Amino acid sequence: MDLLVYGIGELATPVGREPKGGAGQGELTLVRDAYVLVQDGRIAEVGEGRWPRFAGPTLDAEGRTVTPGLVDPHTHAVFAGNRVQEFLARAKGERYTGGGILTTVQAVREAPEGELVRLARPRLMRVLELGTTTVEIKSGYGLTLEAELKLLRAIRRLGEELPLTVVPTFLGAHAFPPEIPREEYIRRVVEEMIPTVAGDGLARFCDVFCDQGFYTVVEARTILRAARAAGLGVKVHADELSGVGAAELAAELAATSAEHLLHVSEEGIASLARSGTIAVLLPATAFLLDEPYPPARKLIGAGVPVALGTDFNPGSSPVASLPLILSLAVLRMGMSPAEALVAATLNAAAAIGLANEVGSLEPGKQADLVVWDAASYEEIPYWIGQNLGQAVVARGRVVWRSSPTPSST
Repeated sequence: MDLLVYGIGELATPVGREPKGGAGQGELTLVRDAYVLVQDGRIAEVGEGRWPRFAGPTLDAEGRTVTPGLVDPHTHAVFAGNRVQEFLARAKGERYTGGGILTTVQAVREAPEGELVRLARPRLMRVLELGTTTVEIKSGYGLTLEAELKLLRAIRRLGEELPLTVVPTFLGAHAFPPEIPREEYIRRVVEEMIPTVAGDGLARFCDVFCDQGFYTVVEARTILRAARAAGLGVKVHADELSGVGAAELAAELAATSAEHLLHVSEEGIASLARSGTIAVLLPATAFLLDEPYPPARKLIGAGVPVALGTDFNPGSSPVASLPLILSLAVLRMGMSPAEALVAATLNAAAAIGLANEVGSLEPGKQADLVVWDAASYEEIPYWIGQNLGQAVVARGRVVWRSSPTPSST
């Protein structure tokens, strides 16, 4: 867990332990001819010019760009089956309504816990190769106490087995199971699922899909208040399919994040700005569903810190690549490359409660970084759909490396 990364042509990183909003959204520190010294898995020094003597393992970046490891603050990466037929139906013009969630629920209920882990492991290793070192994973494909606990245990196992930092989120209020009445299911979420999940330490956050056809603002408020009372942080799947006032609810509850926001209202934006809630934007979902992109420029202009995520899931966003998300943010949401990089590092870390640990390259933080085959961080969104990653370091270890360069000794 000791390492010296040297020969860095450009080191690009935000600085700090708080999310950046407004003009700060695009603030990066650039260091030329840089090095990073790692001790005990944490960054000990970031410098430029001649690097210190070091007897341990080294990684030569060979003049390439280095950034913090990317942080994905919104995924549903543990699931069984696929929804290819739904994808093909959308290609023919059918509108997404969220009904396909129940298809995945059935597959997850039938899969043993070990099978969920086996299926997710290679997905998450591909995520790592694409430069993501920290990932939030939601449950929500079980919709029974037993199945939700199975999902959360699988998520915990993956975090223990893989060289990724994994943050689990309970999303029992994702859809409604068809076998019981709506009111009874909400009661079970509040009185059975949340206390068990919190008591077993299986999740850090609770999320609710507050949208047309899913949970109302009143229902979501009831669930999230119960989650907060149980010691869980709160998040909101907000205004994805229609503007229902979910962003305003997230602000009212001072939620850590409001996520999606494709149809957020002007009042919703103003409310988020007042509350300090982070806007987690998921442009791949808009791209795949042919919906309007979330209004990144309005949010940034209002001072709302913006984070970016993939929404990686088998239905509305089978996309695992955060570099692709950076491309969509720049091309379709008007964000600058600097704003997008901050959104996928420090702000994304803040959206999952880890800004003290990850999201920037500065002394004391966990040593997560990526060596990109690029002369500047601006090339990451420019080379659309290409993996520029040459080496990934997580917790001070080189956990993935492209052949034949860069070299490590």
